[in-house]
Amino acid sequence: MANLKAMAVLLMALWSSFILQTAYGAGECGKTPINTVALSLSPCSGAANNAKATVPPACCTQVKKVLTMPACMCAVFLSPIAKQAGINPAVAISIPKRCKIANRHAGKKCGKYIVP
Repeated sequence: MANLKAMAVLLMALWSSFILQTAYGAGECGKTPINTVALSLSPCSGAANNAKATVPPACCTQVKKVLTMPACMCAVFLSPIAKQAGINPAVAISIPKRCKIANRHAGKKCGKYIVP
């Protein structure tokens, strides 16, 4: 049920980002809106709320792509859409480690969190 709620919130955010997008410059995620990146990480929703949950391979694949821009991953985890979806940033920030991604920028600050 929580995953459906998270998916619905992410889908609404994606839709609204297309309707309401006013910035044309590059941000933390390049020219891709943060909400679009957040939607691509929807396979991670369960693992982003439960530190003991197994991280799905589809999530790890998407995380590897997003980690090419570390500021983007941080921006997504701390975004209003992640908060609306019930994502716990303290748990979500551990996903790259749980995916066993070597180049995960360990020790880098993300808001008040440190990448493990």
